[in-house]
Amino acid sequence: MIRNRLIFGLTLLSCLACPLPLTASDSPLIAVASGMQFAIGEIVTAFKQDTEIEVRITLGASGKLFRQIENNAPFEMYIAADDSLVQKLEADDRTRGSGVVIARGRLAIFVPLSSPFSPDPKLQELSTALAANQVSRFSIANPAHAPYGKRAREALQSAGLWELLKDKLVIGENVAQAAQFAVSGAAQGGIVAHSLLATERTRHRGQYALLPEAWHRPILHSMVLLKNSDATTMTFFEYLKSPKAQQILSGYGFTPEF
Repeated sequence: MIRNRLIFGLTLLSCLACPLPLTASDSPLIAVASGMQFAIGEIVTAFKQDTEIEVRITLGASGKLFRQIENNAPFEMYIAADDSLVQKLEADDRTRGSGVVIARGRLAIFVPLSSPFSPDPKLQELSTALAANQVSRFSIANPAHAPYGKRAREALQSAGLWELLKDKLVIGENVAQAAQFAVSGAAQGGIVAHSLLATERTRHRGQYALLPEAWHRPILHSMVLLKNSDATTMTFFEYLKSPKAQQILSGYGFTPEF
């Protein structure tokens, strides 16, 4: 059974697990998968500069945000890390129009400087360290409701390491928290979103390697307007398709879809 170990007192990268600050109360409220935290923050800033419109962002695991929408949370737009969740909302008639895939995410293994092994694309170093009983804590997002956690489990299964690691897991409530555990050294490594590692915040804390996309189902970040969206929300929806927004996504390791 996977152990859900709650770790408190971490200060490094604490923003990874927390929502962005809210702005004016009359601005659209957008639910965004936490793997997009840094990218969406930069896009929101650029959007305000270009349009003088503010939007509010709530970050979280895609599955938890999905359930909040089902329970009539006042979001006007949803950006998930799993396009199937957007499709379910469409089928339940909770959206205004169809969803749009805006970017493809990648998985990466991050290893802090204090770790007994190094990152590599085939996880051979991790396998060797497990065989030598050198790994006691390894982080992923919760597969129950975080798409990056589901894909991390699939990747570990493809590498033949899931059974060896499942009792050593430090589970993040979302992929941002899982990245926090690995980058802070609370875990000896982790498989998380590449987009949370391709920043100056993490480069001096350890190393990472991208995992083969063939090891897991695609990570498709999809956006959709919800029933209570308005013209302002539509403006932001269209802005995410723009070359400027797509360039920002690319800078954080996403593969743009426009």
